[in-house]
Amino acid sequence: MKSYALVVLLLFSLNIQANTGLIAPPKVDAKGWMLADFHSGQVLAEYRADERIDPASLTKLMTAYVVYQELRAGKLKLGDTVKISKNAWDKPGSRMFVRAGSEASVEELIKGLLILSGNDAAVALAERIAGSEAAFVTRMNAVAHDLTLINTRFTNSTGLSAPDHYSSVRDLTRLSGFLIRDFPEYYHWNAAKEYSYGGITQYNRNALLWRAGGVDGIKTGYTRSAGYCIIASATRDQMRLIATIIGTASEQSRTDASQALLDFGFRHYETRLLYQASVPATEVRVWMGASEKLPVGVGRDLYLTLPRGAHTRLEANVAVKDAQAPVRLGQALGTVSLSLDKKIFAEYPLVALREIESGNILQRGIDNIRLWFK
Repeated sequence: MKSYALVVLLLFSLNIQANTGLIAPPKVDAKGWMLADFHSGQVLAEYRADERIDPASLTKLMTAYVVYQELRAGKLKLGDTVKISKNAWDKPGSRMFVRAGSEASVEELIKGLLILSGNDAAVALAERIAGSEAAFVTRMNAVAHDLTLINTRFTNSTGLSAPDHYSSVRDLTRLSGFLIRDFPEYYHWNAAKEYSYGGITQYNRNALLWRAGGVDGIKTGYTRSAGYCIIASATRDQMRLIATIIGTASEQSRTDASQALLDFGFRHYETRLLYQASVPATEVRVWMGASEKLPVGVGRDLYLTLPRGAHTRLEANVAVKDAQAPVRLGQALGTVSLSLDKKIFAEYPLVALREIESGNILQRGIDNIRLWFK
C-alpha cells in the first residue's frame, strides 16, 4: 500500500478482509453471502463470495447507478417524461405496470425500479438513456469495469436469468457501497416501504424495512436459478453494515439470515474513525522548498472495524521521510502501521496534504549548505 490511489481503493471499494474469521458468524443457509462494514470496507464474514452467481433483480442496482450518473451529468432530469415502449411493457416478471404508449417521469420509473423491482421500469429507463436495452447494457458493463467488479457481466437491465449474466457476492456488496457513497441524494428511495402507480399500490419486498431497526435498504431479488436474494443495509450508532445473501430457499429465510448477519455485526464489532482526511498525522521536513514543514496524513477519512473492545489494544506507528521540493498534493511520503496485540494489522500510506513549490535561490542555497553539513 504505497500510493494515495490505493488508499482510496481500499477504503471505498469494500474489499479489505482483515477482520474475516475473528468471530464465528451465525449459520447462513445460502449459496453465498457476505457481511461488510461500509465505512471501513472491512469484511466481517463471508462464504463463497467470489463465485459467479445469478444476481437476479440485484442487477437493478447497476441500472440505477447508470441512471444516477446521467442525472448528475445533467443529461437526464427527474421530471423528464419517458414514453413506454411495447418492449418494456412486455417484460415478464415483477412490474410497476406502466402501459405501452403511455408516459411516465424518470422519478416515477426510478421508484418503480427500486421499490417495486419493475422490469418494465428498468427497460424503459434503459431505452430512454441509450436508445435500446442492448446499448444500455454496454454502458452497465463499462461501469462495472470502472468500478473493478471483476466477476460481473450483464446481458440485460432487469436481472432476468441468462447464461452470460452473472456477478458475485463481493461485487454486489461493493456495488451497493458505491451506490450509497456516490449517490446519497437518491438512496432514501431504497427505504420506501410502498409505492403507488396507476392506481395500484405495491409493497417493497424487503421485509427487514418493517421488522429490523436501522434498516434503510437496499434491494431484493429472485429467479428460479438464483433463489431468494437480498442486500440489506442498516445503521446503528453511526456504523453502517451491508449484508448480501444469495440463494436462500424462501423469502422468510433470506429475511431471517440477513437480520442474523446484521445483528451479529452490530453486536460483536464496532467501527471508529481513526484519522480524518484533513487532519495531519505528522509533519515532514521539506528541502529546497518554499516551506520547510509539510503536513502529511492519510488523505481520506480512515475508519477501522474491530471486535468490540479491541480498539483499546490498537497501536499506531508513523514512519516518514524527508522530501525535496516540489511536492505534489497526495504524494506518498511515509506510512502509518496499525498493530493489534503487537502484530501488524494494516498499513496505509501517508500523503502530502498540500503542495510545496520549489524555493527561491536563497532558500535553495541555504538548504544546500545544510544538506552538505548533514
